Amino acid sequence: MRALFLLAAAAAASQAQRSFEFSLVRPAEVVAELELSSPGADWAASGREAAVADLFVDGKLNQQVMLFAGEKRYVYPVFLGTLPAGRHTVRLERNARQSARGAGFEAHAAKFRPVAPGDAGYDVLAHAPVLHAREDTISQFSDTPLLVYCERLREGGQEILQYTVIFSNEDGGTSTRALMARWGRTTDIEYVYRCFLGQAGRCARATIQAKDHKEVEFDGQRFGQHPLLTPVTRNNMLAPRPTTALRYHLAPVEIQPGIHSRERVMDLWPVTWTVMAKELQRENKLRPFGQVDGEKISDPRNYLYLDAKLKVADGAFEFLVRLKNDRRWRSSALGRADYAIARDGWIRTTIEMPPGTRIEDIEELGFACRVANPPRGAPQPVAGVCQLEQLGSLFFLTPEGVPGASLAPKATFTIPSGLTETIRVR
Repeated sequence: MRALFLLAAAAAASQAQRSFEFSLVRPAEVVAELELSSPGADWAASGREAAVADLFVDGKLNQQVMLFAGEKRYVYPVFLGTLPAGRHTVRLERNARQSARGAGFEAHAAKFRPVAPGDAGYDVLAHAPVLHAREDTISQFSDTPLLVYCERLREGGQEILQYTVIFSNEDGGTSTRALMARWGRTTDIEYVYRCFLGQAGRCARATIQAKDHKEVEFDGQRFGQHPLLTPVTRNNMLAPRPTTALRYHLAPVEIQPGIHSRERVMDLWPVTWTVMAKELQRENKLRPFGQVDGEKISDPRNYLYLDAKLKVADGAFEFLVRLKNDRRWRSSALGRADYAIARDGWIRTTIEMPPGTRIEDIEELGFACRVANPPRGAPQPVAGVCQLEQLGSLFFLTPEGVPGASLAPKATFTIPSGLTETIRVR
């Protein structure tokens, strides 16, 4: 009996930690692609949300990894920083204090990818931010960073690397209903850091998005060239310093700017949709279809998701849908002027539909132009103009809660406020 107990204890210990070795022929930034799972975990269930792993490089604590994908095996790409040539060891072990009680930890495999100066994508990786956990999210499994992406921008001849984070939710700021109407999701997508590239690929200057969405100069600490940042507001605005010990090194993905909505990045990484829905469920932010219950929303699978490229002048778009054999029109703005969309560029919105509605059930789309609400303190415009430059994809989520098959009807027009344009979907 004692022998069986010792064998079980040894097996549990081997699952709770694991080491991987790799070698570098020259100094380089290193990306570790970690295939991990969290047996028993469910982001929707309190007490079983996820395991948190401590990652050590050559015996020194380097970062934490949040296993938000749950029980299934999932590859978590993280950066280790710049390491010298030679042999290295990465050790992963379950952080018992930060992990949910019912969430186990298993490390299945690891691949290591060195990226040296001169290699493609080196600058994007070398300047990626280290994100410390927001203090009030520790052990709460809320507003967790899921993905970091980088866009190469150019302003006045200056090349800029802009880093954006997709957080699992937004505890403060925009309400859940407004997020779905204005942004087409309940994750929080925020640019966090801008590196203005200078000579030799270093940052000539850098800025962060601070409290009240103000862009301020970054003058804080770095890990190599990586800035150390911490969200400090409930809508995930940043401070240029580490304020908590828990830190994430999410390896960035490079995205071409301006060709689709920011939410399209979520579609490319469907796990973000899964975590979003589970967090809504756990935080009791869902209500039955067709009901009004404060700021709660319906099941995300009950919404039509719509992308469009807009240009407005004192105007705001309200998007409408009419189903076959139904005389009623359903609105993205829910009858509220402040939920209409009054910004240029690619946007995403949603319209709540009866459960089980399919793309082929849609008869018509409508586009109403309203006069936009002015900024605080500005006079109310008399009229506005709304231009639809391009209609993007229309889709529902699958029963599994990830983006399904889509349509992209062709439409372009300009209308003044007070008018509505309609198109047939088929």
